[in-house]
Amino acid sequence: MSRRVGTRLFPKDEKIFTKRNFPPGIHGAASRRRISGYGHQLLEKQKAKWMYGVLEKQFRGYYKKAAKKHGQTGSILLQLLETRLDNTVFRLGFATTRPQARQLVSHGFIEVNGKKVSIPSYQVKVGDQISIRESKAKSKNIENLKTIILKAQPPEWLQLDPRALSGRVLSVPARETLDATINPQLIIEHYSR
Repeated sequence: MSRRVGTRLFPKDEKIFTKRNFPPGIHGAASRRRISGYGHQLLEKQKAKWMYGVLEKQFRGYYKKAAKKHGQTGSILLQLLETRLDNTVFRLGFATTRPQARQLVSHGFIEVNGKKVSIPSYQVKVGDQISIRESKAKSKNIENLKTIILKAQPPEWLQLDPRALSGRVLSVPARETLDATINPQLIIEHYSR
């Protein structure tokens, strides 16, 4: 998927790009076909979907929700994706990848404001306290992640307390702090057809 869109989507992809820095397929290394405007828009949407691990129906729902809100639709769309619980757990450093964060959430390892939440798409709000449940803190998975959590550098909109295995949402993520590899304008153009 990363070779298809031409950028790193997941942490492991660096190794793939050192060997094969060209599109997949039998003619990938030999020639590069010209992509239409629609093709660029579709690739940008696919890149965001794959990066955040969201299916098409969910992604369309996020677009519709962002379009109804007042402000720049593209920035709001990325903010909605960033404030998903699984992504927030990943950004806090409780997991090394988004799929791992999604699994931690769905298996009941995470609590928000002292209550267990097992829905990866749960939208966190400013002021929410996200932590690993006490009953799960002694598990083998979390013990293996503790060294990674101690070294984690969350973005400015999150605050991490690595000793307590908890974090807090300080603000809504600003456009400057969001992923620069995604061009939300192309996604909006794709859905506005």
